[in-house]
Amino acid sequence: MSDPHPCPDVAFVGYGEAGHAIVTGWGQARPARINAYDLKSGFADQRAALQARYAAAGVTGVESLAQALQGIPVVFSTVTADQALVAARQAAAALAPGALWLDCNSCAPDTKRAAAEVIGAAGGRYVDVAVMAPVYPKQHLVPLLVSGPEAQAGIAALTALGMRPKYMGEAVGRASSIKMLRSVMIKGMEALTAECVLAARRAGVEEEVISSLEASDPGVKWRERGAYNLERMMVHGARRAAEMHEVAKTVAALGLSDGMASATADWQARIAEIGADPGPDDLFERADRILSRL
Repeated sequence: MSDPHPCPDVAFVGYGEAGHAIVTGWGQARPARINAYDLKSGFADQRAALQARYAAAGVTGVESLAQALQGIPVVFSTVTADQALVAARQAAAALAPGALWLDCNSCAPDTKRAAAEVIGAAGGRYVDVAVMAPVYPKQHLVPLLVSGPEAQAGIAALTALGMRPKYMGEAVGRASSIKMLRSVMIKGMEALTAECVLAARRAGVEEEVISSLEASDPGVKWRERGAYNLERMMVHGARRAAEMHEVAKTVAALGLSDGMASATADWQARIAEIGADPGPDDLFERADRILSRL
């Protein structure tokens, strides 16, 4: 008997950590055809690493967006937040008729609604997808929130791919609103960690500050959590900064001050720009690596 829910062929627009995690998570239960296009293929210093990533996952990397999308019914958009609308505009003309555009980027609802208009006008079916946890270690089983008029079609495709989508309603922007407003807290805590720990280390009172935090909130292992928060910023700060600019737009559009989100974006970008390797999993050693470059 044939599989009543066969895996559709897919394409990835942008093939960074998210795309690679999803594909490798599928393992053998994967689509017969997986195309990928990434802007990095146009840069000589990044091309070899990208091609190696394609090869390791059994993905067909192509040199143009049109090649990636030709005849493909399901497209994952997994670029950085600041490129999500750009990617939709560039892809629109090459989309197969009726293709699903799964916008998995961390963007403001207004950005997603603008992308939905572009994809819809081109004959595609836009789906607002919010990725609600780090893609590692969960990979393709990472929690997904899905919304929009085409959400049920998106859920059917994602389910056929062994993924775990959850329906959030018919409005484009509803799923992304949840993601954006959650990030005020999650990425904001990372930025607060950086400001607190770096200042404490420079002042020579880091042990006392961490001890006080642990005494006030014994449920949080601040040394471990702090080391993790700094690692997230050091490795992923550029992407997080782009997301937090979208978060700021989200908050401002609701008529509220976006000061915390904007300040978080600044800290995320600043830590990313120094280019320090996270090194050993130690809070104060990571702080010293950052401070030596600030």
